[in-house]
Amino acid sequence: MKRRTFLRNTTAAAAGAIVIPTIVPSSVFGASAPSNKINIGQIGCGRIARTHDMYELLKYDQARYIAVCDLDKNRLEDGKKLVEDTYNKKTGSTNAVDVKMYSDYRELLLNKDIDAVAISTPDHWHSQPAIEAALAGKDIYLQKPTSLTITEGRLLSDIVHKTGSILQVGTQQRSSTQFRRAAELVRNGRIGKVHTVKIGLPGDPSGPLFEKMPVPAALNFDMWLGSTPELEYTEQLVHPQKGYDRPGWLRHENYGAGMITGWGQHHYDSAAWGMDTEFTGPISVESVAEFPKSGSWNVHGDFMVKHEYVNGITVYTSGGFPNGIRYEGTDGWIFVTRGAYRATPTDPIPAGSTKALDASSEDILKSVIGENEIHLYVSEEQHGNWLDCIKSRKAPISPVEIGHRACSVCLVSHIAMHVPGILKWNPNTERFIDNDLANSMLSRPQRYPYGTDYVKR
Repeated sequence: MKRRTFLRNTTAAAAGAIVIPTIVPSSVFGASAPSNKINIGQIGCGRIARTHDMYELLKYDQARYIAVCDLDKNRLEDGKKLVEDTYNKKTGSTNAVDVKMYSDYRELLLNKDIDAVAISTPDHWHSQPAIEAALAGKDIYLQKPTSLTITEGRLLSDIVHKTGSILQVGTQQRSSTQFRRAAELVRNGRIGKVHTVKIGLPGDPSGPLFEKMPVPAALNFDMWLGSTPELEYTEQLVHPQKGYDRPGWLRHENYGAGMITGWGQHHYDSAAWGMDTEFTGPISVESVAEFPKSGSWNVHGDFMVKHEYVNGITVYTSGGFPNGIRYEGTDGWIFVTRGAYRATPTDPIPAGSTKALDASSEDILKSVIGENEIHLYVSEEQHGNWLDCIKSRKAPISPVEIGHRACSVCLVSHIAMHVPGILKWNPNTERFIDNDLANSMLSRPQRYPYGTDYVKR
């Protein structure tokens, strides 16, 4: 039983027996009372944390940051300062909160006062801290992609379901009105039977060969590498030592898969919402992709991926399409994108029109969803929805299994970039059919003692 629940129950029981006429400030029992706040620990204080996750969570009075963690001492101190400065400005105080700093997230998870964690780490450090947070009884906000491999993603989903933790995946397009509206229109047949979906997703550019450098004194580089192979340090494959520009690890396959996972999980998640395939996946995948022939960055550039689904829908993904999702049906089409919105200043800017929602007919967009038709989950903002669900214990808008399935589409696509031909995929067993090479890529070797293989459970 959590401390707050215990105190609430024992207080209620005592109230029936003894009445003590005590005058206390109304704030003690109000919505902003310390006992009503969700205490949050931040794991990872880099670009996506500062410009998105911490930025959003700090807006909510029902939440309170009490701890931050990072493997880079400079970023750790910056994270503490960001939180304390924000709360000081909100309250007009000079010491509104004393945020505790951790250089190891496992120590943060031992803090019983922390109710929930926001994980804003590099991709290769997503699943393991999320799994350990769930096992520690914490609720979790997890940046996408959900996992580095399909194997660890399945483990994460199973453990979160077993523990009952509220895990929200950072696929915030679900909290954007136009993506929900597009999915509802498609699900309710406004463009007839859907046969094709086209997803626009850019690739990454190549770069030079970067020189090896001394490891900065402020960085625990061995733990930063985690389960991935040992490499010599160079700043361009980790993150900037000054500032919070887009980090170089995003462009190395040791730490992720490039834009197919970096932005792909957003669009595949949204597309699945409209296709009604959130809890399954494609039955075949094939891809062509260009990879750098030299230099330190090695993720994919230009590419095209084709998926086929058992319901007859074919999905094409390429940087040649406008950034967004185009549903094509027998009676028309709908296109949805983020418009001018960018979660971080370094997100790619959509080419061409920034119209967030478009269709082959204005009548489609004006269509009213009837009372007895399909109405999808409504969320005003992804982080706020997570906080609400922590209190209600209801499922959030982007729960772990849906996140795992969307991430799996990204990961089978990435595998198909490296394995030629049409790959047959079984979304029930989460394995390729009669392809040992592709199946060998469902997991990665993990460097002891890091990795989900070594989590005690």
